[in-house]
Amino acid sequence: MSKLLTAGAVVLSLIVGPALAQERFPPVPPDKYDDAQKKAAEEFLAARKRPVYGPFARLMHSPEVMTVARQMGDHLRFKSGVGTTLSELVILVTAREWSQDYEWDVHAPIALKEGIKAEIVEAIRDGRRPAGMSDDEEICYDFSIELHRNKRVSDATYARAEKRFGKKGVVDLIGINGYYSLLAMAMNTDRMPISPEGKKLPRFPE
Repeated sequence: MSKLLTAGAVVLSLIVGPALAQERFPPVPPDKYDDAQKKAAEEFLAARKRPVYGPFARLMHSPEVMTVARQMGDHLRFKSGVGTTLSELVILVTAREWSQDYEWDVHAPIALKEGIKAEIVEAIRDGRRPAGMSDDEEICYDFSIELHRNKRVSDATYARAEKRFGKKGVVDLIGINGYYSLLAMAMNTDRMPISPEGKKLPRFPE
């Protein structure tokens, strides 16, 4: 009987464990900030016009890392050499490759508003190569997918990217992939939850 109870407990833990998983490094309450965190929070508010939120609130455990990450994001999201529409496409590819629910939940609506077609967003969500992409979208998609899956970029894909966006654009394209991978790694490690109304990405076999 005891063996059956033990086995049942193990099965139950496997079922409910992920749902009850708690964050590993949740946000530091602002009233508990040390001097470095207070300074980082003030700089964040000045730059982003809102208090520290989302992944940045988790990175605040190392305020220096949070500040550098925020500064990278200020450029890569809003001022990159590929433009804000294509950067959102790259962010979605990154969120999908990392199965990062919060990153996807936040940026999918932004991508749609920036002009990425709904069919393209849906295909990326499902892990399919989107049909009907523009030339620029194809370049950014192929470049990003190769980086994430192959850990390098082919000569043909690199040549297309450099011809279209120049070396600065290529570096920014690498930066967007890397920056949002950093945020995804932090959120996945933390087990950061999405909003109650948010939808999780489908999980693919390892």
